[in-house]
Amino acid sequence: MASTEMTVNGSNIPDTPGMRFKRKATQEIWFTLFRIAVAINGLALFIIVGYMVYYGLPAINWDFLTTQPTEGGLAGGIFPCIVGTFYLCLGSMALALPLGVAAAIYLHEYATPGPFMRVVRLCINNLAGVPSVVFGLFGMAFFVAGRDLGGLGMGVSIASGCMTLAVLILPVIIGTSEEALRSVPDTYREASLGLGATKWQTIFKVVLPSAMPGVLTGSILSISRAAGETAAIMFTAAASYNPTLPKSIFDEVMALPYQIYSLSVSSTDPEATLPLQYGTSLVLVALVLGMNLVAIMLRSHLRKKLT
Repeated sequence: MASTEMTVNGSNIPDTPGMRFKRKATQEIWFTLFRIAVAINGLALFIIVGYMVYYGLPAINWDFLTTQPTEGGLAGGIFPCIVGTFYLCLGSMALALPLGVAAAIYLHEYATPGPFMRVVRLCINNLAGVPSVVFGLFGMAFFVAGRDLGGLGMGVSIASGCMTLAVLILPVIIGTSEEALRSVPDTYREASLGLGATKWQTIFKVVLPSAMPGVLTGSILSISRAAGETAAIMFTAAASYNPTLPKSIFDEVMALPYQIYSLSVSSTDPEATLPLQYGTSLVLVALVLGMNLVAIMLRSHLRKKLT
């Protein structure tokens, strides 16, 4: 059988049946490995969620969701924990999202490329990988500690927890927002400027609306991380037992991730609290999925408006 030729980097090389078979076999091997990796991850997720549903669903009822905890938080409901998690997530997003988007706009639209900006981006990327316990210790030293110790003196409170979580998720929002701005074609900017708009008007009337779906993607990732953090709020906001709802942002608050931790380590009989642990975990997963679903629906709505 006559061989054909294939062009690679401007050079013609023979394309024999043996070479085609080798390429196809290599491709199939890699596709098979990818399928196995996806299957392993999917199976692990299915097992974890299934285990959680199997053991946690019997513990969930109306009283569990709507009543206060009792016996030092080791029994009763988790209503204050649900409310506290909402407060912390929404408060941290309210602080981090405007700052993150503003920082991304400056980095992509105004900052002059150079060594300094490369260092800034490197620092942002490194902050995204810092363990949450480090942010928790930072929050305790900077937000919780009194002014005589160099802190702001807000104590263990919702405000301290929201600010700590905002610092924690800020690098994620900056990174995803900058990528979203980078995905907007330069022709949009050029057309707007050519029609007489200022750069400020171009950013807020043309670029930012086009990048908003990508910004919301970063928000989804940030909400998921903020809702599940334990170490970051352990030193700054969380109370192991506070059955009443907070009356101000300077009160301690119960939260679902810290409640799971408390149930697992504070009981003299951890086995007895396992249903509550799994039930609380299942509620936390459902809460995160619900907030993500709202953000995804909003993102889809914005994409439809843009198209």
